[in-house]
Amino acid sequence: MPTIAQLEPGQVVGGVDTHKHTHVAAVANHLGKVLDTEAFPATRAGYRRLLTWLKAHGDVVAVGVEGCGSWGAGLARHLTSEAVVVLEVNRPNRQNRRRRGKSDPVDAEAAARAVLSGEANVTPKAGDGPVEALRQLRVARTGAMKARTAAANQFHSLGDTAPEPVRATLRPFTFRQRIATAERWRPRPGASVEANARRALASVARRWRALDDEARRLDDDIKAILDELAPRLLARHGVGYETAGQLLVAAGDNPDRLANERSFAALCGASPVEASSGRTTRHRLNRGGDRQANSALWTIARVRMANHPPTKAYVERRTTDGLSKREIMRCLKRYIARELFRDIETIITPLAAGAEGPARAA
Repeated sequence: MPTIAQLEPGQVVGGVDTHKHTHVAAVANHLGKVLDTEAFPATRAGYRRLLTWLKAHGDVVAVGVEGCGSWGAGLARHLTSEAVVVLEVNRPNRQNRRRRGKSDPVDAEAAARAVLSGEANVTPKAGDGPVEALRQLRVARTGAMKARTAAANQFHSLGDTAPEPVRATLRPFTFRQRIATAERWRPRPGASVEANARRALASVARRWRALDDEARRLDDDIKAILDELAPRLLARHGVGYETAGQLLVAAGDNPDRLANERSFAALCGASPVEASSGRTTRHRLNRGGDRQANSALWTIARVRMANHPPTKAYVERRTTDGLSKREIMRCLKRYIARELFRDIETIITPLAAGAEGPARAA
């Protein structure tokens, strides 16, 4: 990406501070001077007006957009579809914000300057293919499972404090049997504690059942996408639907935005971090990156340490070398990230309308 020293006269860069209902854009020329700022509605028509406004100031080299994974997602997709280079911009530096103050035009200008300086150099996720569909299903499934857990805890609490006749009815059963029993109750209206305890338990039991059915349906939908999209990834030792889905979501629909497998390891928080001092030369765990993707790598490593002969032999050898368990786990996660990225980067999202399923690279 050209920096301010490489831009030519007539070329400009844009910066956008995104919000739910409006986006504020700034445009800067090849000298780094901010030419103008303007607000646009966060709609399809607003995106078109914003791009037209940017082009009216010169040849648009790139646009830095804040929040490409949230309020800026629609704008980022629109600009990408118009062959505009989009770069993801982080929130403005806190020290600069304290010094200059906070306003939407100031944040938009900071986004443009991040592009000019080369600080913004990350291509956002495309968000227009099967991996985005997978992410949305996973979000819905996570919400259903959290709500199901809350309903289960509520059911336990109500059952523990219910009158003895109700507790005696449920006591011999397992949890699922208690749910099946309670959801069939149809107590008569009344003010008695026992009747209302049954009514409350029946309500929570039906809620738990609905959430359980919802989570199961979403599981089936997620598995269908993964079976079609990433069979090679799923065939790897220790990789299941949950871990494969999380790693794909971390990479996005356009894994080519990651320069190499080292970038993917850094994204997952599995890249080694220098921790050397004096005569000590060592690396430590990376506590940054996508922690859910890092957790997926950890799960795969634990499975392989338990029942994968090459991994077990590696652990024994490295233990003999004097490495701690944490250091061995770090090395394993780094290796697994390298191995799995080769599968992830071969997934090509069909961008053309009407494409039949995800293609595989030859």
